[in-house]
Amino acid sequence: MSKYRANPEVTHRWKMSGINGSEWSRSRSVWSCSENPESTFSAWTPVTNRAYNQQLFLERTTLIFHWFDLWADQQRKEFIDQLLRRCSKTQLKFTSDCLAESVPVTQKDFTTVLPRFLCLNILSFLSPQDMCAAAQVCWNWRFLAEQDCLWSPKCIRRGWFLPYSPSDHEYGAWKRHYVACTASMDILTPREAAVVYGTLNESLAAPEEFEDRWREHKIRQTIREKIAEHKQVALTSRRAWLNSSKSSSSFTGAIRKPPSLTNALVQLGEDCRLNSFLSSLETRESQFDLNMSGTLGRKSMLKSSSSLFIRPGGTSKNTLPHFLLVSSKIPGYELLLAAVKVSVVVLPYDSYGMTLDALLSLVEMKINGRKLQSVGVLVPGSTDDMTLTDGLNITAKTLLKPSVREFWEKLCGWVVPASEGGSLNIFAPLAASGAGMDLLRNLSSLTGLCVRAPTGICTGSFQNILSEWSGSGVFPPLVFLHEALLLSWAKQAKWTGEACKQMRKQLEPQLHFLCNEIRGRILGNTSLFLWDQIKMPELSLKSEVMQCLVHGLVALMEETPDDPIDFLGHFLLESSVNNLKVTGSRKEHDSFKSPITDSPKVSNIDADRRSTVFKELLDSEKTFVKQLQTVATVYYTPLRAALDSNRAIISSVNLLTIFCPLLDILQTNNVFLQELSERWQEWGPLQCVGDVCVKFCIKLRVYTNFFNNYPAILRTIDKCREMLPVFRNFLKRHDCTIATRMMSLQELLLTPDARVDEYVTLLQALKLHTPTEHPDYTQLSSTVNSLSAYRSFIHELKKSVDRDVRMMEVQNRIQSCPNLLEGSRYLITSQDVALLNCLNGDIAASLRMYEHVSDMELVLFNDALVLTERSVTHIPFSLAVNVTHRFLASVALHCLNLTDIMDSKYVENAFELESPKRRWICATDREEDKLRLLAALRSAINSAITRN
Repeated sequence: MSKYRANPEVTHRWKMSGINGSEWSRSRSVWSCSENPESTFSAWTPVTNRAYNQQLFLERTTLIFHWFDLWADQQRKEFIDQLLRRCSKTQLKFTSDCLAESVPVTQKDFTTVLPRFLCLNILSFLSPQDMCAAAQVCWNWRFLAEQDCLWSPKCIRRGWFLPYSPSDHEYGAWKRHYVACTASMDILTPREAAVVYGTLNESLAAPEEFEDRWREHKIRQTIREKIAEHKQVALTSRRAWLNSSKSSSSFTGAIRKPPSLTNALVQLGEDCRLNSFLSSLETRESQFDLNMSGTLGRKSMLKSSSSLFIRPGGTSKNTLPHFLLVSSKIPGYELLLAAVKVSVVVLPYDSYGMTLDALLSLVEMKINGRKLQSVGVLVPGSTDDMTLTDGLNITAKTLLKPSVREFWEKLCGWVVPASEGGSLNIFAPLAASGAGMDLLRNLSSLTGLCVRAPTGICTGSFQNILSEWSGSGVFPPLVFLHEALLLSWAKQAKWTGEACKQMRKQLEPQLHFLCNEIRGRILGNTSLFLWDQIKMPELSLKSEVMQCLVHGLVALMEETPDDPIDFLGHFLLESSVNNLKVTGSRKEHDSFKSPITDSPKVSNIDADRRSTVFKELLDSEKTFVKQLQTVATVYYTPLRAALDSNRAIISSVNLLTIFCPLLDILQTNNVFLQELSERWQEWGPLQCVGDVCVKFCIKLRVYTNFFNNYPAILRTIDKCREMLPVFRNFLKRHDCTIATRMMSLQELLLTPDARVDEYVTLLQALKLHTPTEHPDYTQLSSTVNSLSAYRSFIHELKKSVDRDVRMMEVQNRIQSCPNLLEGSRYLITSQDVALLNCLNGDIAASLRMYEHVSDMELVLFNDALVLTERSVTHIPFSLAVNVTHRFLASVALHCLNLTDIMDSKYVENAFELESPKRRWICATDREEDKLRLLAALRSAINSAITRN
């Protein structure tokens, strides 16, 4: 019996399908007659016999087609679906090609064919309504239709700017902002948007024909804000047990009914229009000709309107206060606060952990709605940028960020227009380079004010403030600060900053309170008035008096007269007469000289600025080489001689470690100074110095060697001073002497760092005053770029060292603290707070009471928040205190929730921190500290969430 047997079920199906018996028997006989048939996956498919295989395939195909014709439409679709699922990819591709030939594609989604930039270009021509409709087609269209590059031009055209910078992974921020602004119907024309936000191409001054429209827009906006405040107050202050819909008529006679909301809003609009009218009268009062006015009513109206703007002290609008921002990164800024004039409103702020929003809130609280005559910004800066807060450098590029633009617009919005003398004064040498001048121009276009900055020609510790300033007008430093104290601070800012830093560490817990007490007890309002009006600083002993006394004593020692007092009196009298003659000749010769006498000024306005800058470069290079030569002469040469005479003070290895990098710099700068001197002897309009500077930049590796070994040099000096008494005595004999200009060895080692900054400032000023067609311009540009990059390297090195020092201080200060020196962690800020406990948390938030549990300190890092318990111990018979910190908890920032607590009569400046396991209610002493801390916390939390 053959092994190819028909299955009874299959035979039954074939019979039911209509195949006759002859065909069935014939096919069965054919299969049975094949010799040794082979099969694959089917006992009915002969593989070895191709003819029989083809015949069987055709018969089965005919049978399947016969069944397919008998099936319903739904059955056919199910069959096709199951058949396609069994096909391979190549078979599906073949099916797709066949379908494309029989049913050609007439319409296709262009977003699946065209590149993305072409699709975005097509969608950019749609209106906002059409783009919203296109976003509902499919997910791919929605992804394209909500791109920020499509919606940001539409928002900017309307004058709607994002109040924050979108992160890299944020999607659809500009569309949501457009929808939110459209929902509030706050639509501005392009000209009105330029008035509000300003542009970099046009001034902020609005034309007169749009003033009425803009005034009405502001009135409507004020009314909307008042309605929102009224609703919020009504919801929070309405008592639940009173029914507002029913009013008792028995109290109408005793209680005065308040005005309705509609009447109050109408009155508010009238008041706004009246204030706007009076302000316009005030600005145009100078243009009115009172002599031509025919009626007394007009005169009385102008007189009454002007009297509304008289200040409490009886001064007019010409004596508006000036405003000065002082960063804590300025060395010895406490001395600057003592030099601020009475007519200046000063705001010192801590730059660590500060954000622009928090700084703007502090400025708003300090100004308190007053108009300002000018604004001064005294922050660290170079010739290219300035540092407002920690980690934020203001340049021409970063000025375009929404948060930065908003800060400058609001800050300068309190200043009177430029036509009335409003100005923005930046105490950074931005006028010494092309990039700095671009920043000044952009700030002037953005704020509509006259922006001024020093040219930075003077070298030294903050001496650039005393140099010439861009623009014309009064010398800005003397507008904000007293001359004598400013000069003393500018000369010794770097060294006084170190002393103030140590003093700040000791008196930090009580420094704020001590300043207020001393100011109130000693100075008082009367002494402040005398200080500013009667010029009391001129009555104090100045540096000229001390210098004259020194010269008199030196002459007394040389002459040795019989009557020393009489000799000294005659000497001082002669010096006084000579000074009066010199002073009179100066006044007759130069009537417009700056009050700063020690600052180098160019007497001739048309003098060659390029030669002036190069002369300053040459003179400062001589001073720098003298300081390096002092190190070699006073310290290295005696130590080397003692080592060669077998009476060594320190070993040869330590000697080379300390002085070898600095001696290499001295050798390089001696050559540089010689070449500069030769060029100055042959100086002319076409003289070039760029090749000398390029040659000097090639040798900057000696500076790199010094900065890389600088920590090792200091450690070597400290180790030798501790272990070798002979070296300790040697330093005691030579440190702080006349030969070293009253500086120690460690202080002299700081000069290369400051010199690199001076090179950048002076060469940028030289490039600025060199025409582009000058043969020296290309080489100067190359030198400036090289030195700027090298200065950035030094700044990063200093920032890394500063972060490590601060981390070590925090690690050593906190008791029982785990290891904080991990990875790329760095300290942002720290703040003392009070830990509170809510006594009744189940009632309304405005009625909750809190108790002070303990004192804490919050230490914020870039990835975690450390909470410590702070204990204060007072020392007997002293104002000093001992502060200790004990570790409590550490919370990762991406797991931390921050909630602000509204102020009430029971708590102020409070907020809540919540982790997955615990929560803390904290409060600060001052509102400024809370604003700064919350802004830093929110920024750090957002950054941590983005990283994770």
